Amino acid sequence: MLVLRRKSGQRVHTLFRQIGDYINSGDLLVVNRSRVVPARLRAKKDSDGGKVEILLLERIDARRWKVLVGGKGLGAGKKVKIENGIGGEILEDLGGAQRLITFDQALDGILNRIGQVPLPPYIRTPLKDPERYQTVYAQESGSAAAPTAGLHFTPQLIHQLKKRGIRFAEIILHIGLDTFAPVTEGDPGEHPIHSEWASLSAEVAKEIEQTRSNGGRVIAIGTSSVRALESAARLARPNQLVSPFEGRTKLFILPGYKFRIVDALFTNFHMPRSTLLMLVSAFAGRDLILDTYREAIAQKYRFYSFGDAMLIL
Repeated sequence: MLVLRRKSGQRVHTLFRQIGDYINSGDLLVVNRSRVVPARLRAKKDSDGGKVEILLLERIDARRWKVLVGGKGLGAGKKVKIENGIGGEILEDLGGAQRLITFDQALDGILNRIGQVPLPPYIRTPLKDPERYQTVYAQESGSAAAPTAGLHFTPQLIHQLKKRGIRFAEIILHIGLDTFAPVTEGDPGEHPIHSEWASLSAEVAKEIEQTRSNGGRVIAIGTSSVRALESAARLARPNQLVSPFEGRTKLFILPGYKFRIVDALFTNFHMPRSTLLMLVSAFAGRDLILDTYREAIAQKYRFYSFGDAMLIL
């Protein structure tokens, strides 16, 4: 783990299990309890038996989903059959590989049996235990990718931190794959940021208020927690720090953004030209982050989902 202090630029190379050395009693760690949906389905075209891969992106209702499809000739009206016999019909071409599809029965309750957890393309070896791509506090299914900063935490470490007076609060932000789409526009402000469903309860809003009033810090575990927290802060009334909310957020955090509630950030190392790297750059400063990334590369830190991490104070 690399610890970066924004004000001084000081960097410390340590191990993640030492994270408690940098967090104080009374601080509040905010984690995203969204769970990755086993959203990858193998199917065949009804017409010729050709192989199709379906990746569920967003549930519209019990039978309709927004999906990504892998395969040719999959326009509106085409029918597919999932390996276990469930049928599907493509209702609409949404552009690129995205489609709107309806299945002949609801998938709720059977996805764990028929689907596979979608892994990032750079993870080429199938996981023997799919739970390795879930955080230990994951509860509510809805994400197409894991909130990977949380993969570092174990129940034992969480217990140790709590014993030291460090508190945890849970929010939900269901991560979509569009979060990881590279920014190709010359002006990042023109990049189409897609909405993600998030929830922050009244109880968590109260915990945040209490933490700040007692002099503690709000520490976001992962960029998804940042988006949920800052979305709640933007909805706050003049006498509030954050407002409880449930709904979709399209908040796009770029350098120049003024953070309202996040005091510190624990995050993995992100891909170039990603919205996640831009969020981290907004939090710590672009030049400082790029210089820190160069140092991390020189020190042979591992990047991406199962890589090493950085605590930005």
